[in-house]
Amino acid sequence: MSPTFSRRAALGLLAGLPLVLAGCGRGEDKGAAGAGLADLRDRALAVTPPVSRLTIDDGRYLIALALIHPDPVSLLTGWSGDVNRISPEMFAAFVERFPRLRELPTTPSSAAEFSVEAVLAAAPELALVSLGQGPTDDQVRQLEGAGVKVAFIDFFSHPFENQARSLTLLGKLVGREDRAEAYNRFRADKLAAIRSKVESIPEDRRPTVFLEPHAGQSQDCCNSPGRGNVGDYIAFVGGRNIGADVLTAPMGKLNLEYVIDRNPDVYIATGGPHLERAGGFVVGPQYDEARSRESLARVTQRRGIDSLAAVRNRRVHGLSHQLINSPIDIVATEVLAKWIHPELFADLNPRATLDAINRDFLAVPYRGTYWTDLAPAAPTQGA
Repeated sequence: MSPTFSRRAALGLLAGLPLVLAGCGRGEDKGAAGAGLADLRDRALAVTPPVSRLTIDDGRYLIALALIHPDPVSLLTGWSGDVNRISPEMFAAFVERFPRLRELPTTPSSAAEFSVEAVLAAAPELALVSLGQGPTDDQVRQLEGAGVKVAFIDFFSHPFENQARSLTLLGKLVGREDRAEAYNRFRADKLAAIRSKVESIPEDRRPTVFLEPHAGQSQDCCNSPGRGNVGDYIAFVGGRNIGADVLTAPMGKLNLEYVIDRNPDVYIATGGPHLERAGGFVVGPQYDEARSRESLARVTQRRGIDSLAAVRNRRVHGLSHQLINSPIDIVATEVLAKWIHPELFADLNPRATLDAINRDFLAVPYRGTYWTDLAPAAPTQGA
């Protein structure tokens, strides 16, 4: 069968899908099953859970599904194929456990131009797309006119506002609401413990923080979170994100002179295997601590960055980029809390939190180390 015929066949089948869906079940049952379902744009979703044919436009949604379903790949008819967003190691772990992932059709990620045709060719019942980065309203109408429902979710732009709601929606859609609510409770309890310690810290006692995403990707400085995104995490754990004062979008770029003038107390790099060829910050299971620390030291030796108080005082840290904007962002939140207020959170143990998520929730666990410090961590008092 030729690729052209396959695509035409898929489109032809989907053209008749509204009639098929209309005949599945009775109106009373369908209305009850889909009652109250709305996506992150508050659009009512006329679907009958459990939905078992999905496409996703962000690989991180695979992690979200893995938190609540024992075989998340079985739910997919197509995915974004953006391996770097989940890390090559996690992709390999998913393929080892669920080989079908490698064979799935790929549809554009939220970082690329949306393709109605690619989604239709994957023949899902529902397309999960990213709030603020997904299809246009016209493209949504095209998909839904062909019988493919569209649901917007958000783990990226405003995670503190939208992550729990997004996971709850996923749980309802795939018939795993109890698991979604269990994870949301786990995360909420962890967040509450952090909030209770930082909410009384006066603004003038909150350290200034410069977090540089994809550190060392180029010699140009400086990527930074603004308002939203990982900037929300920094504010939540009692830090002052220097990017939030000048960047209104969730992500943007700072002038090096501005960074030097602000002279932050804490410098945090994010990176991963995707930066190895560029000589940037690398971290992850395939790198030992010495290799990650060496790459972290290198990115702080760039002109201007090397003059910062954070670097002189060795308050320099590195985090896997795959842990931010992630469904398991509570791990990154605890790591940031320890870095920004080390005395206040001396007893916090992000590794134990990741171990608990691996054990109690994830279908495919995280292995290895995903963060490091320029200076080795001081031993725990009394150890």
